Amino acid sequence: MNGMDSIARLLITMGALILLAGLGLLLMSKLGGEGFRIPGDFVIRRGNFTLYFPLATGLILSLILTVLLNLFLRR
Repeated sequence: MNGMDSIARLLITMGALILLAGLGLLLMSKLGGEGFRIPGDFVIRRGNFTLYFPLATGLILSLILTVLLNLFLRR
């Protein structure tokens, strides 16, 4: 497999993942979900300013993705 084949496969895989993420977000919006809000996610509201800092969600997603990538990309 030459370099162009591997780049093409990578782009196709990334496109499929982006498509799945977009479909998931669309489905969540249709079901009335505003996103993931778990304890450890901070929301600060001051007047017309809102800051949403998803600390716990980011840590959990990072852990899940690390485990999955280590399982599937292990050589």
